[in-house]
Amino acid sequence: MKTFKIAAILVIFTFVIQSCAQEKKNNIKPANMYDIKINSLTGEKIDLNHFKGKKILFVNVASECGFTPQYKDLQKLHETYKDKLVVIGLPCNQFGGQESGTATQIKSFCEKNYGVDFLMTEKIDVKGENQHPLYAWLTKEAMNGVMESSVKWNFQKYLVDENGKLIDVFYSITEPLSDKIVNFVK
Repeated sequence: MKTFKIAAILVIFTFVIQSCAQEKKNNIKPANMYDIKINSLTGEKIDLNHFKGKKILFVNVASECGFTPQYKDLQKLHETYKDKLVVIGLPCNQFGGQESGTATQIKSFCEKNYGVDFLMTEKIDVKGENQHPLYAWLTKEAMNGVMESSVKWNFQKYLVDENGKLIDVFYSITEPLSDKIVNFVK
């Protein structure tokens, strides 16, 4: 009889723990993306609050990647939808060492080869031990309240809505002007 009571208590305890864990998962309170600090490629502080009311497309970029020509379409996306969308390029050297340049070299390369004038940030880590807080927010459901993801390669894109809520992630093969992205922006 004593063994039965202990087993019953364990079953009830396990059920309560599982219920609490599920409730916690369903009540994820995302962090505020607009509070994250990041600097521009030239070292000025970027206040993400300035972009409230517009969608933001965050793209980890690299100058020596097979996807580097996407800069051209990112610039076109920026020019076409600048009243509704902010494109932010985030240089990263974590994939094949394909962004080894200095801030000055990156800026010069992007302007000269692709006419880039959309916002570019300082070089950051998008994964690993030194992951920038912005990418922690973009990739961790506990912070963004929407989904878990991992950055697979250069030119992966994260789209955030006008209120700072993550909409979706698009892998490198998704072109910046694809319907998948543009339909969210229109």
